[in-house]
Amino acid sequence: MTKTKTMELTFTRTIPAAPAEVFAAWMDPKHPGHPWIGAKKLLVDSRVDGLFYFLHMNEDAPLPHYGRFIAIERDARVQCGWMSPFTDGRESIVTVTFQKKGSDTLMTLTHANLPDNEDGRLHDDGWKQCLGKFSDTFPAVREARASRA
Repeated sequence: MTKTKTMELTFTRTIPAAPAEVFAAWMDPKHPGHPWIGAKKLLVDSRVDGLFYFLHMNEDAPLPHYGRFIAIERDARVQCGWMSPFTDGRESIVTVTFQKKGSDTLMTLTHANLPDNEDGRLHDDGWKQCLGKFSDTFPAVREARASRA
């Protein structure tokens, strides 16, 4: 049996809010920029060993995502196992950290143990879109973009 190569993706965003506010928004499935945005179905038990499931649709094809919370350090870090049709049946690991940076938060998301193939690389655009939408939910970000337009 050949072992599939894996890869890791890392993304950072500086968000104009305190780590506690950014953490709370990330964990809140009712927040308009949460990581499960656009899900047709969503179940989240946000505690260590709690499970999550969300369903996205690509045209008429269901794209189920599911996993478990491995670690939750309030206002600092969330880590979860993550499986989807694009992880080739393996559990990948998503780690999000929230670090104070002046009056802002440096948010870093790392997605590890992804298959190093086309399916795994789809997570690059997916996370960029998700993090962009999430960042946009913070008022100072919207105001800054509007003043540049």
